[in-house]
Order: sequence, then structure tokens, then C-alpha cells
Amino acid sequence: MLNQAFAGTGQFAEIRDAVRGLCAKFPGAYWRQLDRERTYPEEFVQALTDSGFLAVLIPEEFGGSGLGIQEAAAILEEVQRAACNSAACHAQMYIMGTLLRHGSPEQKSKWLPQIASGTLRLQAFGVTEPTSGTDTTNLRTFAKRDGDRYLVNGQKLWTSRVEHSDLMLLLARTTPKEEVTKRTEGLSVLLVDLREAIGNGITIQPIRTMMNHATAEVFFENLEVPAANLIGEEGKGFRYILDGMNAERILIAAECVGDARWFLEKSVDYASQRVVFDRPIGQNQGVQFPIARAFAETEAAALMVREAAQRFDSGHPCGKEANLAKLLAADASWKAAESCLQTHGGFGFAEEFDIERKFRETRLYQVAPISTNLILSYLAEHVLGLPRSY
Repeated sequence: MLNQAFAGTGQFAEIRDAVRGLCAKFPGAYWRQLDRERTYPEEFVQALTDSGFLAVLIPEEFGGSGLGIQEAAAILEEVQRAACNSAACHAQMYIMGTLLRHGSPEQKSKWLPQIASGTLRLQAFGVTEPTSGTDTTNLRTFAKRDGDRYLVNGQKLWTSRVEHSDLMLLLARTTPKEEVTKRTEGLSVLLVDLREAIGNGITIQPIRTMMNHATAEVFFENLEVPAANLIGEEGKGFRYILDGMNAERILIAAECVGDARWFLEKSVDYASQRVVFDRPIGQNQGVQFPIARAFAETEAAALMVREAAQRFDSGHPCGKEANLAKLLAADASWKAAESCLQTHGGFGFAEEFDIERKFRETRLYQVAPISTNLILSYLAEHVLGLPRSY
């Protein structure tokens, strides 16, 4: 019955089937073991790489599939719906967009084929800092031009996958804030080769979190970055990363839809089979109504994800749609997680059901990337025309 309810997810059926087949090789026991040990899913990430799924957005001329955000969203939705966790590698899909759109021909020819083949991993994005939080224009990490190189000093926080990436996109200030006319000016994007930098200007301090999420604090002390690794023009970096944020939000939203559908399937199955007081617990409105509401919110979110992805791929402005998709999908996955845990009662807290693990994992997307409150601020100011609230 639930498969019929989700019949609308048939877009890109061949891709979805292939992803499901790959994910079936990495069952719950695999993820539970990694979760207990807080270790990185190296085998899973390598399998996704070898399949070509992580290179789906890279043009064919550079060794990728040359497909769109719609196909990428389908891949990540299915990964999450299979109770896997694409947070370990999803950035490989969208971080390279800054390089693809704003890199020089030489940079693209040098890096993109290796990223597409999986020879190099570009999964780390150094943006957030301890003192700035979501106020990206207030970054303090500084890259000073010194001949044919930059010297970088500063600190980044919540830099995910940096220990498991060969390259990192770094957003740093190259012009002091007091010397620019707009707060968004004077920020630049550098491509850092972590293979050379770690231990030679970069120190990494892993952060243990409530879920198995490979994130860290990164310290820069006179890190030397070749000037040739500057992406685009100096001082224009903030605009460059904005280009990639819509893609990021759409793809994370697709993941949330996948999470929500996994929770819903678990809820419906258990509520239909679990008998208490001589009747299935799903016969009670107090059980079935939260599940039904979570389903309704999930379907609405999925439609917005599709709309945002279609607009992105067609080259139309999609800031409003991308933000709405992220907001609605994150809310839907959390609502579905809550109802699933409540439906299962005590069993929901048992590791073997995977619910408590997925519950922790999906909670992240209420906070990052981009918190729901910041999305509401964006919608209020830039869509509805209300005064800026911060």
C-alpha cells in the first residue's frame, strides 16, 4: 500500500534502482557498527565513487555524467531512503560547482577529471568560524598575498569530511573588512591541497558529535597556498559560494525527503503489524494521524524539491524555491522521525531498529547547512519584503 502512496517517486527509475541495488550491500548492521565506533564509511563512499554517482554533476568533457540537479537529488534521496547516510560524501557532488562555474580552464582541466574519477576527493568546504557563525561576511581567517602565494592564518569550525578529503575549498578574507565598501566584498575562494597542507600549516582537531559525522575544527598557521589556486577573481568569493548554496539546499532537501520516506515506511509497517489490546495500534487515530500528517508534509516537500531542481537545471532563479525546499523537507523529515519513534515506543530506542540512529542523523538538517530560522529570515526579507530582522 505504501509503495502505491509513493508512486510519485518514479522519476529517473533506472538511477533509483541502481542506487537501491548499491545501498542493499550496506545494510543496517554496517551503519550501526560505524556508528558505535564513530568511523568513516570508506567502503560505502568508494562504492558510490566507483559507480559514478558522485560525479553526476561533472560535465562529460571532464569525465563526469553531465546530468543535472534533478538526477543528483534522486540519487541522494534513494541513499537516505535505504537507511544509509550520504552526509559522508554528498559534498563531492556540489562543492565542485564553484570550481566548475568560476575556475579557469587550466584549473578545471587539472582538477575536475581527477575528482570525477575519484582519484581526488573534494569534500571539504572551509567556511564557518567560531566567532562568525552564520554571519559569513564577518569571517576572520585571512589570506595575505605574498608574491606567487597566499599565506593563510585563522580558524574554521564544523569543516566536515576534512580528514577524508584530498582538496578543500576555503573561503577567506583577502581584503580587510574595514577597507571594503560592501560587507560581501574582499572574500576569496582558494583551493587547498590537503595532502600537502596537513602538518604544513594546517592542524585538524576532530569534533565528536551526537551522530557519526566526520567534522572537525581546522587551524591555519602561515599555510602557503599557490596563487594559481585562487578560484575566479580575488574579493569575489562570497558571490561564488552563493551559486553553490542553492544546489546544496536542493540536494540536502532531497536527502530529507528520503529520510522522511524511510521513517514513514517503518511507521506504517510497525503500526499495521503491532497488536495491543487485540487490535493493530495503527487503528488508533492517536497513532495514525501523526503518521498521516508527516506523510502529507513529506509529499508537499517533495513537490517543492522537484520544482526547485527543475528551475535550477533550466537556469532560472531558484533562491526562493531552494530555500523553501530545504525548510519544508527538513521539517517533514523531523516530523516523520518523531512520529516513527513515538509509534515504535520503547523499540524505537533500540539500536537494532536503526530508528534512533536515523533520528539523530536527520535532526542535523534543522540546523545545518543553513538553519531553518535563517531561511525564514530570508523569506521574510527577500521574498515578502519585510524589514531585515538581524
